[in-house]
Amino acid sequence: MNTLLALGAVAAMIVSLLAIPLGIPGLWIMVGILSVGLIAGEVSLGIYGLLVGLTIAAEVAEWVTVERLGRRFGGTNRTFWGALAGGAIGAIVGAPVPVVGPLVGAFLGTLAGAAVATWLHTRRLGNAVRAGWGALLGRAAAVAIKVFVGLVILVLGGGAWLLG
Repeated sequence: MNTLLALGAVAAMIVSLLAIPLGIPGLWIMVGILSVGLIAGEVSLGIYGLLVGLTIAAEVAEWVTVERLGRRFGGTNRTFWGALAGGAIGAIVGAPVPVVGPLVGAFLGTLAGAAVATWLHTRRLGNAVRAGWGALLGRAAAVAIKVFVGLVILVLGGGAWLLG
């Protein structure tokens, strides 16, 4: 086992884990890093497959959580798409402020995007704000789910590589 490569991989996985709340696909980056371990024979196919499955499940959970909470709070399909677009735009707008800017921007963008999309569809300000709040709660829950899955990937995948 190349210990230096394994330690570098774990360090890169930690950075990827920290990037998840910023809207960066940290789980997929972690899986990509583990692909190197799989090819090198340091990570088993079973562990790798499990972690890819968890990553897919986390991505689906993100979409479902944002969509369902948006709907629960009075949103429509447009609320969901507005939340996604607003979150991406907010992260980009917040990028000049290191670390905190993209995070705050993504969350505020999710709220604003969902609210604007709902308002354009319903023309009811109260309903739009409520739907935006639901989308924001969904985004926060989705980030928590994805960070948890990232920790599982780090422990199982990184541990397998270091101990393999």
